[in-house]
Amino acid sequence: MRVLVGGGTGFVGGALTQLLRSRGHEVTHVSRCPGPDGLSWDKLSRSGLPPCDAVVNLAGENVLNPLRRWNDAFRRVVVTSRVETTKTLAKAIAEAERPPRAWVLVTGVGYYRPSPTAEYTEESPGGDFDFFSRLVSAWEAAAKIPGDGTRQAVVRSGVVLGKGGGAISQMLWPFQLGLGGPVGSGLQPFPWIHVRDVAGVVCHALETEGVHGVLNGVSPASSGTSNADFARELASALERPALLPLPGWAVRGIFGAERAVMLLEGQRVAPKRTLESGYCFVYPDLPSALQDIVS
Repeated sequence: MRVLVGGGTGFVGGALTQLLRSRGHEVTHVSRCPGPDGLSWDKLSRSGLPPCDAVVNLAGENVLNPLRRWNDAFRRVVVTSRVETTKTLAKAIAEAERPPRAWVLVTGVGYYRPSPTAEYTEESPGGDFDFFSRLVSAWEAAAKIPGDGTRQAVVRSGVVLGKGGGAISQMLWPFQLGLGGPVGSGLQPFPWIHVRDVAGVVCHALETEGVHGVLNGVSPASSGTSNADFARELASALERPALLPLPGWAVRGIFGAERAVMLLEGQRVAPKRTLESGYCFVYPDLPSALQDIVS
């Protein structure tokens, strides 16, 4: 297949590109600063969709960038980088003379309301209770295209873990120094997925004709994982203690109250439809995922 990937130069995009190419597919990236084989968002808007068999959008500014103040300007960047890029791709697909066979958008489990007890599947309600849930609703709505000429799927991803990027890149050094620990109470659910598996779920959705609709991009074990469990397992993989929690007031001070919810609260999410669709996780449990990352 010829696959067009929006935001394909980031952490997840790199893993997806490597996996797709290893499976014999051609990959073209859409980005703000494309390389010689890529495409800019401006050119896509002007010229329309190039010939391709499938389209993926991974684009989105890092919400938890601690160097960016959480203000109205940064909120607009967070929304625009997701919703407008998705609208651009959806419009190009809808107007294409020969539309692609598959269109996959990666969003987030922030669609579901944080809860210490509720467990969510792809059929669970959400998307209407705070800034981040409404963002996911607008993001997914922007992807919808009329008709059934192109198969459409959405992967709601959890916290992505992997070498060289994602959540681990910010957490690793305190744990390596023996200064790591849970965030806040540590009791909050921690919906996670290995980067190889989020790439795998997207690839599975592209290649499998019967797959459409929402797929939860979280590991099968993540619904039983708390933040304290994650801290303990990461420390164990590094052979270090995990005795120093990061207090909630410090998290709110760094990220602001609205963003801090993403770290101090969480959702128990199950990949029900993902498993039913036939996807087999490479890293279904936390110890194997973390051993791969720290090895």
